[in-house]
Amino acid sequence: MSGGTLKALAGSSIVHVLFAFLAMGSWAVFANRMHPMPRPLISGIVQGVLSGCLTLFLKSAVEALSRRFAGFTRLWVPPLIACLGSATILIVIHALSGTPEILKTIAVPLLVSSSYAAIYNYSISGGRHRSHGR
Repeated sequence: MSGGTLKALAGSSIVHVLFAFLAMGSWAVFANRMHPMPRPLISGIVQGVLSGCLTLFLKSAVEALSRRFAGFTRLWVPPLIACLGSATILIVIHALSGTPEILKTIAVPLLVSSSYAAIYNYSISGGRHRSHGR
C-alpha cells in the first residue's frame, strides 16, 4: 500500500466506523464472556453498532456544542455534554438489550469516546480560552 492509500483509509469515515464496531464490539464480547452464549455475542453486536454510530456523530456534536460556548467553559462543557449523552445512550440501549455487564461493557468505549471528545474539542478551541479583560 502506498502512503496516499493509507492516508485515504485513515481519513475514511467508513474505516473509522468499522474499526469502532470491531474494536468496541470485541471488547463487549470479552466483558461479557462469563455469561452463557448468545449474551456476549449480542452485547458485542449492540456495542459495535453503538460505537459505530457514536463515531459518526461525536465529531459533529462536539463541533456544534463548541460554537455555543465561549471562554473557559468552551474547553470543558462540550466534551462533558458529549460524554453524558454517550453514557446515557450506552446505558439505556444495553439495559434494553439485556447486556449482563453494562458497566464493564461501556467502560472502555466511554473512556475512548470521552477522551476523543476532549482532545478534539481542545484542538478546535485553539487550545486555550479567551477571557474578557486580558
